Amino acid sequence: MFIETPATSVSKNGQETFDFLIDLANFEKLMPENIAKFEVLDADKFLFALKGMPEIVLERKEQVPNSKLVLGAVNDKLPFTLTADISEMNENTSKVVLSFQGEFNAMMAMMVKTPIANFMNTLSQNLGKL
Repeated sequence: MFIETPATSVSKNGQETFDFLIDLANFEKLMPENIAKFEVLDADKFLFALKGMPEIVLERKEQVPNSKLVLGAVNDKLPFTLTADISEMNENTSKVVLSFQGEFNAMMAMMVKTPIANFMNTLSQNLGKL
């Protein structure tokens, strides 16, 4: 299953946006209002839970300075990645496209597609408010 957000304009240049995203503690600022738990486990991992949902631990899988950050689920039962692709527009603005890639059976995909799309859109919108 693949979900991608529209490009979001961020009032930071590419390096500032990248620096913000690689500090995993900053993801708490991007989370939806219905966040039930957020905890940075170490420099490369954080845990979060939305109300009524199980806890998810994400870890840094890949990063390309000023252009890309890939986070992946630690739990093999729900394998997925969350990728932020950053493009610098000018010295004060960048664009970020978030994408979700997960391997789910058809039934699971039907159940999680809308909540994941809503979650991704919230992250994207909150990035735009920075």
